[in-house]
Amino acid sequence: MSEECRAGCGACCIAPSISSAIPGMPEGKPAGVRCVQLDEDNLCRLFGDPSRPKVCERFHFDASVCGEHREEALATLTWLEQDTR
Repeated sequence: MSEECRAGCGACCIAPSISSAIPGMPEGKPAGVRCVQLDEDNLCRLFGDPSRPKVCERFHFDASVCGEHREEALATLTWLEQDTR
């Protein structure tokens, strides 16, 4: 059974670096920097928009990465980012 993204988490829009252009961030974003397209409720403003980066479209909830809560997702994604440099 597939689980859905945790609404209001936004960990995948903060922890990892994104090397492709994002509207408002033409050079992408560095790890640990909040994406400008992440709104105050930690929801992506580009969700469903064709200008959303492909790497973002391909990222899906996975309990082994996202854990039980937002803080766990941030910690795991930060660790993965640092470990894969």
